[in-house]
Amino acid sequence: NFNQDELNELSASIKRDGLIQPILVRKTDDDKYQIIAGERRWQASKLAGLKEVPIRVKDVDDDKALELALIENLQRSDLNPIEEAYGYKRLMDRRRMTQADVAQAMSKGRSTIANALRLLELPEEAQQLLFEDKISAGHARAILSVNSKEGRETLTNKIIDNKLSVRGAESIARLLSNKPTKAGKKDPTPAVYKSVAKSLKEILDTNVRVKSSKGKNKIEIEFKDEADLERIFEAMVGEEE
Repeated sequence: NFNQDELNELSASIKRDGLIQPILVRKTDDDKYQIIAGERRWQASKLAGLKEVPIRVKDVDDDKALELALIENLQRSDLNPIEEAYGYKRLMDRRRMTQADVAQAMSKGRSTIANALRLLELPEEAQQLLFEDKISAGHARAILSVNSKEGRETLTNKIIDNKLSVRGAESIARLLSNKPTKAGKKDPTPAVYKSVAKSLKEILDTNVRVKSSKGKNKIEIEFKDEADLERIFEAMVGEEE
């Protein structure tokens, strides 16, 4: 994905100074030439009106051509983070390379490759937004800090709907990460508890509830005022002689 303004700038430079770096190509079976690396330079040269461009012909098979093309593209300074991540993944899939192999081929640290590949764990919508520069790498890291798929999708939508800053996205990410995914189910109240509560209600002539929480049980007895409390107390312990 080429930025049109940058392509126009390159075209103007080529028109002024010519194409300095040759385009890397390979010869095809029909005596034509296929670009391995340099599509951006080729497009800019056409915009500049060039009829001929310098090329460098390399005799390579499909796999090697793909590797060279990906490495060339991955070395572009203006490469989108998602394009970069998919480039690394294609190298690993098509050339059966490990992260360490890619890091060596790109002269980059293995952690750099691993962090780039992690962007592919983003929801598809977030990947597209990052590709279109509608969210930043900081937003992407905030989304990835949420553990659940649903939480990541929720945060992505909030970033867009509320135009959140990276700091705002990080704050919501912390809330989503600490939020339990499902409410814990309460154990059913034993039948004997309900039976006792019903009996006490009849004896005391007021609402009685038995509650359980964190392994502890308690009885709640309802009363209206001080006089009602004294009545309930006398019913429980009996009147003094």
